[in-house]
Formats: sequence, C-alpha cells, structure tokens
Amino acid sequence: MHSALVNLHDADDRRLPRIAPACSLVIFGITGDLARKKLVPAIYDLANRGLLNPAFSLVGFARRDWNGQDFEDFIRTSVEKHNRTGFNERTWRQLATGLRFVSGTFDDPAAYQRLAETLHELDTTRGTGGNHAFYLSIPPSWFPAVSQHLADTGLNQRHGTAFRRIIIEKPFGSDLASAQELSRVLGHAFDEENIFRIDHYLGKETVQNLLAMRFANTMFEPLWNSNYVDHIQITMSEDIGIGTRAGYYDGIGAARDIIQNHLLQLLALTAMEEPLDLSPTSMRVEKEKVLRAVRLPDNLDTSTARGQYAAGWQGGAHVRSFLEEDGIAPDSTTETFAAVQLFVDTRRWANVPFYLRAGKRLGKRVTEIAVIFKGAPHVPFDNSDLGETGQNSLVIRVQPDEGMTLRFGSKVPGAGMQVRDVSMDFSYGHAFTEDSPEAYERLILDAMVGNAPLFPNQTEVELSWRILDPILRHWEASGIAPQSYRPGSWGPAAAHQILARDGRSWRIP
Repeated sequence: MHSALVNLHDADDRRLPRIAPACSLVIFGITGDLARKKLVPAIYDLANRGLLNPAFSLVGFARRDWNGQDFEDFIRTSVEKHNRTGFNERTWRQLATGLRFVSGTFDDPAAYQRLAETLHELDTTRGTGGNHAFYLSIPPSWFPAVSQHLADTGLNQRHGTAFRRIIIEKPFGSDLASAQELSRVLGHAFDEENIFRIDHYLGKETVQNLLAMRFANTMFEPLWNSNYVDHIQITMSEDIGIGTRAGYYDGIGAARDIIQNHLLQLLALTAMEEPLDLSPTSMRVEKEKVLRAVRLPDNLDTSTARGQYAAGWQGGAHVRSFLEEDGIAPDSTTETFAAVQLFVDTRRWANVPFYLRAGKRLGKRVTEIAVIFKGAPHVPFDNSDLGETGQNSLVIRVQPDEGMTLRFGSKVPGAGMQVRDVSMDFSYGHAFTEDSPEAYERLILDAMVGNAPLFPNQTEVELSWRILDPILRHWEASGIAPQSYRPGSWGPAAAHQILARDGRSWRIP
C-alpha cells in the first residue's frame, strides 16, 4: 500500500496536476497593461485552480510611490476585473499574504538592493526557499540594464537546488544581430536553460491540440505531406488598429511583431516531424530542423507583400489611417500588414508553399492554420455536379473560437448527384465542460515548474531572424512604401497576387 501511495504522488504521474514549487515571482513593469490585464489575473487563476504552492509570493517592481496597501488594492482591482475563474475571497486572502512591492526605477542600484532584501524576507518568513523568477514585462531596451543589475546584486545566483530564472517578452531583438546581442547580455547573467522567452501563442490550447491531433491519431498523419497537401496558410489578423502602441509599433511593423515569432513558430509545429517525446529538447530539435529547412522564393517582389491600413469605415465607425494615428510620423514606412510565401525543403514538404500573413484593421480577429488539400486526381462526376465544391481543408483555429473545422464534399439530398462542400466542426467550448486555461496561465506555471517545451530557445530565435532578415533588407532596399488597404478588408492587392499567381486564393476566415 505504501508503494502504491508513493507512485500515485510521483511528480511524473500525469494523473495529477503540476503544482508550482514554493517560489516568488518578481514582475518588472507590474503597472503596465500586460501585467494588469494578463499576468496578474493568470496568477490569481492559477491560485484559484490550486496550482500554486501556498508559499507563492508575488513581488511588483515599478516606479510608483506605493505602500503595501496601495499595491494590494491595485492587484485586487486587476484580479476582480480580469480573472477567468471567478473571484474567491479565500483564494484572494491566501494570495494577498504573499504580495510585496518594491518602488524604484529600472536603473537604480538601490532599488535592486531593496528587492534583494524583500526576497530574503520572503525566503525567511514564507519559505520560498531561494526560488525566484524575474518576469520582464518592460520595453526590450531595458532588458540589458535589468539583467545586469540582477547580476550585480547577486539575484541571478542559484544556491543548492534553488532556481533563478528570467522570463522575457518579445520582441527578441529587431534583427539577427540585435537578437544575438540580447542573448549575449542575458547570457552574462543567466544560463540559457534559465532564460524563458514567452510566446503566448504557444500556450494556446489549440496549439497544444495540434500535436495531439497529428501524433495521437492515425487518420491525419498519412495525409500530412506533399502527396496530399496543396498548400498551407497561417493567418493572424486583428480588426483593430495600433491603438496607443505607436511608441512600440512604429519601426517594428507586422513582420517583426508577428511573423518572426508567432507565425514561424506555428509553421514549425505544423511542419515538424514527430518528436521522440514532448520534452523541451526533443521538441526543439524537431522545430529547429524545420526552421533550418525554410527557403525563401527567388523573387521577393512577387512572394512578399506589405501594407498600411487607410482611413475608412469599419464596424460602423470611421477609423483613422495608420499615418494619422497619434505618435506616427506622416511619412512612416512601417507596415501594418505583411505576407510572405515560404517553402520547407524536406522530403515531407517538397514544393508545398506555406503562406503567412499578419495584419491590423482586417476583416476579423482570428488566428488559424489552414491545411488545404489537393483535389482528387479523378472524379466520376460531371463538372456541373461539382459546381459548389472547393478543395478539402482542415482549419485549426487558434483564437478566438478555439477548435477545428474539416471541410469536404458531400452529396446534396435528392435524386440527382450534386456535391456540395460541408463542414464538420469541433469547438473546445462545446466539447469540454472545463474552460481552456488562458495561455499565460500555462506559460507562467511552466516557467515556475521549469518545463520549457513551449518556450523558443535562442537557436530558434536566430533561425527565425535568418528567415526574415533578407525580406526586411529587400523591403528597405526597394524603397517602395507599403501598399494601402481598406479597413475591414483582407490586406493589400499585392498580398492576394502572391497566391493568384499560383492559381490560389487566401481563405476568408
């Protein structure tokens, strides 16, 4: 009996949920939108689901002149407004006992000394055991200063089995050279295995289900190759403009902001071979193989496109153009839409084009992976019988309505033989009674547990920049301004021409 109990509580027993160890999480930039709307609510929801150790402590680091009660009030307001699992006073009281706030600027050595004293107090009074993670929810320009101050204060130094980790948000550089420099700076303070690069798209439930769909079933994998797949489209569209993000967005653009990280990671997961297991090492090996095999077409003029949204009507309201947004220079050449055609030169994907697009002020908010299959080599029907059919497709919806849609031809009821496209739909919201956890819940928990398969490593970051850099250089060298497109449309004409030249068209989500 004792042996059975030991096995039941083994850390590797997947019947039991993973629970974060006793630790503290320091969030730099705790007052920002990301922390207020996503990170803090995710931490509360983890606590409400019983996935945080009772000793868990949250430390906020920001410039505000707050006392402990001010900080507690701020956190509570954020939790009450943005939580997913419902506000529970008992959960809140437990979480509130571990709240601490350190006031200071990111370049103030004295503030880091106060942070060190705060963390020591938590180790002593709450039993966090020297386990500390530092979440940099701040502009990337501050990454070097913060990591250097953490090192100067000794907060990066592990003792015994305790962990010290740093978590950073994209962008991971603005090109290959800056990404390598960022890695050098962070690597001075933290080992690569203790650097967690957040890509919240990889925490989406549907992205996880992509692996399950491919490798836990036999019906899809035999078709997952160039023998049957005509092409693949990966789309991330937003129906809003840049809002108040001009300071970040101008000079970055859709290609750097979305394609370099989110979409190339989705491409890697879609195209990779089956990993040996789901460990970080095995997953990264297969993703890196895909990214190394990516090839750009010879003519970047006809295989890439970029655009800027114009002024116009969308959703019943008149919206400004990108160049009219607050903080944007009237001659800015930053793109709000980008599309590229890529190839993956492996036996599985030989000559299958991958089309990636991302943009703002498009027809709707959606992220999806659409696998478009080749037509049947022969059909015993008249053309008139097939008038309403297209190519079979499997669409994996990453957001907002997580699920999958399989589209195929079916006979129309009646005496004649007419075939029409129908859809078979799977939605997480309808198939399961439990809500999908928010992506940041999964990723924050993974970072505290030390489970890293969903976090891109430096090699993946550099391989992605090696793909995108030639495109960015070509756009800069051409000196051609981004093409204008209408709000609520699906991007500029040049993007549609990329597929039209091959006799294809973008899917309308």
